[in-house]
Amino acid sequence: MRVPIASRLIRDAARRTIHQFGARLDRYKLMRRSVIRGELLRDSAIEEALEQHCRTHDISQLEARVRVEQYVEEIVPFFNVLSYYRVGYNLARALLRLLYRVSSEYQDRQALNAIPRGDVVIYLMNHRSNADYVVVAFVLARAVSISYAVGEWARVWPLEYVFKSFGAYFVRRRYREPLYHTVLERYVQLITRNGVTQGIFLEGRLSRDGGLGPSKLGLLDYIARTLRDPMFDRDVWLVPTALNYDRVLEDRSLIQELLEDGARPPRWRQLAGVTRFLTLNLARLLAGNLRRYGRVAVNFGTPLSLRRWVADHPDILDLPRRERLPRLEGLAREVMDRIAGIMPVTPVPLVAAALLSFGRDLVRQDDLLERLDEYRDHLMATAAKLVHADEGVLGLLERAKKSLDLRRLVVAEGEAFLILPRQRPLLEYYANSVAHLLPSPRPSGGHPMLDPDTSLPRLRGAR
Repeated sequence: MRVPIASRLIRDAARRTIHQFGARLDRYKLMRRSVIRGELLRDSAIEEALEQHCRTHDISQLEARVRVEQYVEEIVPFFNVLSYYRVGYNLARALLRLLYRVSSEYQDRQALNAIPRGDVVIYLMNHRSNADYVVVAFVLARAVSISYAVGEWARVWPLEYVFKSFGAYFVRRRYREPLYHTVLERYVQLITRNGVTQGIFLEGRLSRDGGLGPSKLGLLDYIARTLRDPMFDRDVWLVPTALNYDRVLEDRSLIQELLEDGARPPRWRQLAGVTRFLTLNLARLLAGNLRRYGRVAVNFGTPLSLRRWVADHPDILDLPRRERLPRLEGLAREVMDRIAGIMPVTPVPLVAAALLSFGRDLVRQDDLLERLDEYRDHLMATAAKLVHADEGVLGLLERAKKSLDLRRLVVAEGEAFLILPRQRPLLEYYANSVAHLLPSPRPSGGHPMLDPDTSLPRLRGAR
């Protein structure tokens, strides 16, 4: 009797949790893992790929089937309501309150609310930090639970178990085997057909220079080809989602490979750095001296109908992959352009861009405020998403100075700011996140003392 009673108590707790959060829960997430596994193992496309794999590699069907089962085991998650909402949500809230002030904004909430309840929603995001997973899930927790596509970096204990219990599925980013990609494609199409809300980082990796990178089309192609199924009559809505930070925890590690003298540190060193930040801030919290790392902001753009886009590009999904992907690049560019247009402009990136716009290592405060005022007017005129827009340029500068002083990126010298040469690439990293929204700097007027100093350290060409 103990097992049924325990199961009933867990189900009741899960129902209370869903009711408390008022979130939309995709029913297919609650499907038994064995059922999903069985659907994939009986899938005709996977069977065909399995036979092709046997012929190509001259192995038995048994060996190939074992490999398929390993891929299915690796990819398919086991969503747990209590894990997502009781553990994940509360942990996310604690961590984010420890590190940041979080804000979110909707460019077109009415369009989002108008999406039919039976349709499928995919959040397509830029990728600044590994904290992105936590930030977006936390912001949307009272609306929907997201199933993320997660890279191999998280396939270590206990992260693998945690992510799978949150409904995330794992993707091997650089693994080219056709059999694996067939299994992954059929899984993504299976959950899409069944209405699972997903979160995908369109760039496929963290930005190294702070700006938006080129799109990776694999997952987007899998989702788009779901529309070829004659039994699937729903629409798929792509929601552009832009994230920006006053402080990216992994920033120094990310820019390292773009410096003249460095290669990117290993993943364990990045995680060690993040752990150090968390421990330091926890100690400050306990000592009553908590200093957050500024603002993290999320903006959600106007959703794009995938079915409508495909209708405007007839027969694209029936083309061979080599011909199809270059055309699908147009869809990815449209989404990335929307993400670029709603990129949150937080104080640190804005001030970093203003400081660097002079091309010198010493910037007078009056000149900086004038440049910030110019930038603010431009952002307001172009309806850009400026965080703390109501505070004026002095308020924006004061907020940015707290982070810049904490990081020792800029030193106050009387009525001027000195940019430390070794810190310049890090300022460039933050400025790049909003550079596309800002006007070009005015020319110096011809005086050689005002010309940009090209000898200062810079990030190498990104990506």
